[in-house]
Amino acid sequence: MESIFHEKQEGSLCAQHCLNNLLQGEYFSPVELSSIAHQLDEEERMRMAEGGVTSEDYRTFLQQPSGNMDDSGFFSIQVISNALKVWG
Repeated sequence: MESIFHEKQEGSLCAQHCLNNLLQGEYFSPVELSSIAHQLDEEERMRMAEGGVTSEDYRTFLQQPSGNMDDSGFFSIQVISNALKVWG
């Protein structure tokens, strides 16, 4: 190996830096990870709707912020896991 890739930490984008350092390149951006988080949010919303869109649980779920990302740069372990799926 010629050199070790190290993406310097910027802000609170720990998941992005972790993935890129693990994969040894600039493979993921906040935009790409946000897209994965939104996909997970939609899948979760659809699962919750299966219990009835008029249920208290569903209405409560819709009022909560995403558990997969936030404005600080946090991404959940599910986002990281889904990002790595493209690598098998």
